[in-house]
Amino acid sequence: MTVLVVLTVVVIVLLIAGLAVYLYWAGTLLDRIGAKLEGGADIVRGIVADAKLIGPGVEHINETGGVVAGALPLLYGMAEGIVAGVTPTAPPPEVPEVARPASGTRRSRLLAGVGYDPESSGT
Repeated sequence: MTVLVVLTVVVIVLLIAGLAVYLYWAGTLLDRIGAKLEGGADIVRGIVADAKLIGPGVEHINETGGVVAGALPLLYGMAEGIVAGVTPTAPPPEVPEVARPASGTRRSRLLAGVGYDPESSGT
């Protein structure tokens, strides 16, 4: 019975030692995570402080941006007028050119699909 008691004590000591190692490892992990979170909290505090300084001017910036965005079509039209007035153009031909489709001449593949070739037929 003494062997059984000694083995029980040894197992309990090993269990406690294993738990101690595990708790030490978990504690170091949690310590590293806490340090990183603390650094992140400092960064967030800095961002909040910067946002408090910028906040009142954002409405003015948005208002000015809206005015500029509203004026862009007018400015774009004026710029096109200036460019069109300064760009030299070739004089128009006396006889206008025949209108042709931009894609070229159309050809159908339907007739070739059924074996009919109008160029080789006599009719």
